[in-house]
Amino acid sequence: MTGEGRTAAAPMLVYDGDCGFCTRTVRLAERLPVRADLIPWQEADLVRLGVSEERAAHEVLWVEPSGRVEGGADAVAEVFRHARRPWPLLGGAMKLPVIRSAAVWGYRRIAANRYRLPGATPACRLPPAERPGARGAPG
Repeated sequence: MTGEGRTAAAPMLVYDGDCGFCTRTVRLAERLPVRADLIPWQEADLVRLGVSEERAAHEVLWVEPSGRVEGGADAVAEVFRHARRPWPLLGGAMKLPVIRSAAVWGYRRIAANRYRLPGATPACRLPPAERPGARGAPG
């Protein structure tokens, strides 16, 4: 689910729409497909979500309709848990202690270097219309 079909009943994946690597990664989530609304934090009502701009700029967020917020590797695990089979198995495994520790470590390394990774744009600024889940974004 993306774009104007956002509903309060659907979980939401909030990502950095100005980061080319992040945006390309979210496009992969669209292909799983993940049962959630995908929205750049720059377009999200962060106050309503109970999330600070600083946190949203720092890590990907998974926001449940109940208001529960998962960030970083835990948010990625939720993406997999809400995707079509067989991905929920990976999402569940990512919550296990040893695997979760490795996922957190990996997420931190990737997040710290996201502007250097393949898919990052030179300026790492995508026009709003090119962000997955943004109104008017290409599918």
